[in-house]
Amino acid sequence: MSKLKIGVIGTGYMGAIHARALSRMPEAELVGVYDADAGKSEEIARRYGTKAFASAEELMRQVNAVVVATPTNTHQDVCIKALEGGLHVMVEKPLAHDLESAELIVAKAKEKGLILAVGYVERFNPGLVAASEYIENPMYIEAMRLAPYNPRGTDVDVITDLMVHDIDIVLRYIAEEPERITCIGVPVLTEEIDIANARLEFPSGRIASLTASRVSMQKMRKIRFFQENTYISVNLLEREVEMVIKRGDTILPYFPDVDNSIEPIYAEDRDFLLSVLEGRPPEVPGEAALATTRLAYILLEDATRRLSRAKS
Repeated sequence: MSKLKIGVIGTGYMGAIHARALSRMPEAELVGVYDADAGKSEEIARRYGTKAFASAEELMRQVNAVVVATPTNTHQDVCIKALEGGLHVMVEKPLAHDLESAELIVAKAKEKGLILAVGYVERFNPGLVAASEYIENPMYIEAMRLAPYNPRGTDVDVITDLMVHDIDIVLRYIAEEPERITCIGVPVLTEEIDIANARLEFPSGRIASLTASRVSMQKMRKIRFFQENTYISVNLLEREVEMVIKRGDTILPYFPDVDNSIEPIYAEDRDFLLSVLEGRPPEVPGEAALATTRLAYILLEDATRRLSRAKS
């Protein structure tokens, strides 16, 4: 199989992880990296044996695909330029800083007939991968995603920063649009919403309850699935799965094997590369990410409206 010429635009925290993964991938030729901070891109280029480019445009002219890991408010500009240049794109979540921008990116990828993948890395979490074969028609999903305060990422609210991961997972396993939503959120340490709880009710009767916080004293990333004859608890942080299964009159605990050799970012990037090389959709295509983004902004709007009413 031929190698895909690829570059990384944005070499901050996430961009550096992508560069590391791609530098080790047999299907990838990491042509170079670019960052607005030249010193940072040069450091990452040295570390992973590639070239630091003076501009994103110069890098784009040398590759067939890019990973975009720039600040969220630049995603539209960078992704549109790449797609206009005929490049396949993997962009970090959230897809864009607002819904209109997200729609424009997805429409451009469709217009050009190019692969657009979005970085919902929890899809590749070894715990969720191990549990996925047992998840079937869940009636109730409960997710808790808690993190201590960290200034990185606080340019956006906790719904579009953290809760989107769980929205993506819910929509992956409940293939419906919710017919009723409620969301409450509170700014605590920033001007944006720092903690939020959402309830999603679907036409089939299924329900999801999501909580996300970036002002917790402890870290927690758990998601639980309740379905007929089976309870599944996935600890995404510890990469563990606990299940209770009913078979006839017998109720048994079950602990599926988890392949902890899986590196989620590596698996995510490789899925993107293979989708380009094999001409198949990626695990998280732009359309799926757009559905997640659209729902995230509906939740944010509801939370903002409730917060405004509470303050008045």
